[in-house]
Parts: sequence; C-alpha cells; structure tokens
Amino acid sequence: MHDDLDQLLKSLKLSRIREIIARELTTAEKKDPSYSDFLVRLLREEFQSQQMRYMEYRIRRAKLPERWSLETYPWDQQPGVRRATILQLAELGFLSRAANLVFIGPTGVGKTGLASAILLKALQAGYRGLFIKAQDLFDEMYRSLADQSSRRLLNRLIRVDLLLIDEMGYLNLRPEQSNIFFKLMEERYGRKATIITTNLPYDEWYAFLGQKEMVGALLDRLRHHCTTIKIDGPSLRHPDEAA
Repeated sequence: MHDDLDQLLKSLKLSRIREIIARELTTAEKKDPSYSDFLVRLLREEFQSQQMRYMEYRIRRAKLPERWSLETYPWDQQPGVRRATILQLAELGFLSRAANLVFIGPTGVGKTGLASAILLKALQAGYRGLFIKAQDLFDEMYRSLADQSSRRLLNRLIRVDLLLIDEMGYLNLRPEQSNIFFKLMEERYGRKATIITTNLPYDEWYAFLGQKEMVGALLDRLRHHCTTIKIDGPSLRHPDEAA
C-alpha cells in the first residue's frame, strides 16, 4: 500500500479501512467494480466497525458486571416471569416515555439478569446507561457529602439515559444518604428512565429509607409511570452437585 495512503487513513482514524485496504485493492483489480461500489464497500466496513467500537465503549462505561441477554435467559426454569412482558419492555418504548421498571422478588430469581439484559439492549440501541449496586450508590453518596460533591454526583447520574440500581434492600443508611437518593429520583422523574431491582415490596421501603413523607413522595413519582414486575418463582441458583 502507498505510504501516503496509509498515513492519510491513519491520520483520519479510519482504522478498519486501513486494515482491509490492501485486500480490497487486490480484489478490485480482479473484479473491476465501479468507483462508487468500491467506495461504498470501504465506508460500510468502516461505519460498522465504528458502531461496534462505540457500542463497546458504552458497555464499558455502563459498568455491566456481566452481559446477560434475553436470548440466554432460562425462561423454562422461571415460571414466575411472563416472557411476553419482558420482550415487550426490551423494545425500549419505556425509555422515550421516561418510565421506570421495578423488579421485585426474592434472591436468586433472576431480577438482575433480566434488568441487565434490558440495559444491554438499550446500550446496543445507542443509549447511555449505568449499572450500579445500591450499596455502592449509597456509599458514593455518603462520600460526596465529605467533599461537597453531591451536586456533581447528581448531575452525572441525572444525565444517564437508563440508570439500573441493583439490589435495593435493607441497608444501613444515614438520613443524608436518603435525602440525596430522594433528590436523584426527583430530578430523574419525567426526564430519564430508571430500573430498580429489590427484594422488598413497596410498603417495606419506609423501613430502610425512613422519613415517611419523603418515601411516600418518592413512591408516588417512581410508580407514576412504571411497570412493576413481581417474580414469585424458584431460585435459579442451583447448588453444585457432588460428582
């Protein structure tokens, strides 16, 4: 390949074309395609490569612990889930409505897997997302109090198109942490979608969040535009059997 061409492709950051140009030039010499067909083929390859890189970047930034997918979810092992409902949600219409999803059920029934699979669908569709454990979120909120960065933390979380808060449960919270969480949900209300997984029914949220009036206001906003999926089924975490 001509050095000038290689340098131009490198400077323009057309990395995929740079990878395939020698092969494509050889093929073109044999098949003699039109200039437009040749150019379209190169640009299509570059576009697809860039889209894949952008998607991988979004997934890394979202901090998904595992790439669960709906295609591999063990539907036959979890009768407590209506497959049609989840597949409908995976079409992502709730995102444009800034609606919420809440998965409620005991440990091990697949709440995190389903929620993560929907988040992955959103990332693949070009949305910005974030996966965070509830304990990690409240720890980060507590740290933000010490260095007075709570507003900066809230601004970062509010910008996320789809925020997945995993394992909301009985946590030892200070009132200040609850206040920041209330503020987060208030500012996301009607603007961005949130997914929450929890083992607690709504009436038990008062116990761990405290401040009855504020919890009532939080639940009013959270459930206003919300699909609640209650999973009452067996655990999917089977113990290893001895050989």
